Amino acid sequence: MDFMRNLLKDMIQREASDMFLREEATVHMRIYGVVKSIGPDILNQETIQKVTQYLLHNDERRTRFKQRLDIDFAHWEKDVGRFRINIFTQRGTPAIVIRHVPEQTKSFEDLNLPADLLRIFCEESSGLVLICGPAGSGKSTSIASMIDYINNRREKHIVTIEDPIEYIFSDKKCIINQRELGLDVHSYSLALKHVTQQSPDIIYIGNIRDVDTMRATINATELGTFAITTLHTINAVQTITRIVNFFPPYLHDEVRMQLSVILKGVISLRLLPRFDIPGRIPAYETMVVTPTISRLIREGKVNEIQKFIDDGELFGMQSFKHSLVQLVKRGIVSEEDARHVADSKDDFNLELKGLRRYLK
Repeated sequence: MDFMRNLLKDMIQREASDMFLREEATVHMRIYGVVKSIGPDILNQETIQKVTQYLLHNDERRTRFKQRLDIDFAHWEKDVGRFRINIFTQRGTPAIVIRHVPEQTKSFEDLNLPADLLRIFCEESSGLVLICGPAGSGKSTSIASMIDYINNRREKHIVTIEDPIEYIFSDKKCIINQRELGLDVHSYSLALKHVTQQSPDIIYIGNIRDVDTMRATINATELGTFAITTLHTINAVQTITRIVNFFPPYLHDEVRMQLSVILKGVISLRLLPRFDIPGRIPAYETMVVTPTISRLIREGKVNEIQKFIDDGELFGMQSFKHSLVQLVKRGIVSEEDARHVADSKDDFNLELKGLRRYLK
């Protein structure tokens, strides 16, 4: 379909991360984090129906969409690129959100991620690493970079469980098996139930949404595998609290004990618009599970963890407010944008003022 192919090409040319199509609206694209209208033409019902049928190009997809009124899948457009598609229903008509998935993974440095810490995590042979942040914060891209790093340096078996598969990996030093929900397995928890029989060294779980998946992930790491997964949380303290609260209260002590043993670290991401050049850059909080933090998790003193993150530079830790201040100091992010995403505007202001006094 030429109309759709041209839109996808235009999306890549504009470096848009997402595209939005809906009846009685113009085409919109998210460019460097900002949603913009592209052109004056209003999409009509016939166009949206044709695009929907083009993307739902087989009977299985069409049946799933008809039954659920919502579908998420990966789409490969020949000679254009790979995209993640979500089609849902609003006011009785289809609406389409398309995300571009770059074919080439980038290095930690190219993505402006904490490279030294990620390299340490990639050398782990067991335990759990969590990459967290709101939707569209770069979690999948970061994990793809980790998998590519491992694939180039270690001889391992990697199993990914995704919904849908986004980045496609070719075997290098590793053998990589990628499983897609709906196509290869019915659920995360069912995939994880049998994954240890597949002799994995490393497991990537696309997202943890329920207690069954969380329990299965914990069990897999306790059996000696290294797991990487994501949560839609904003910082390390909230992440640990969310994991514990997946479970009923009578299991909280047991879960905290398990986490204190298996958790290696949490990296939380937020993408900000760049001030110096067009584009976006991540601010990040990093938490490494030291013996002290392990004890705090075990004892249920999660709220005390933040002060150790703030002062944990020696162990590779960094708070969001420090990351934001560094980006402002380097002229990469504006004060206004940094302040807008800070957990506490007052804490950010104090950190910024303190840094400026120190520099003087």
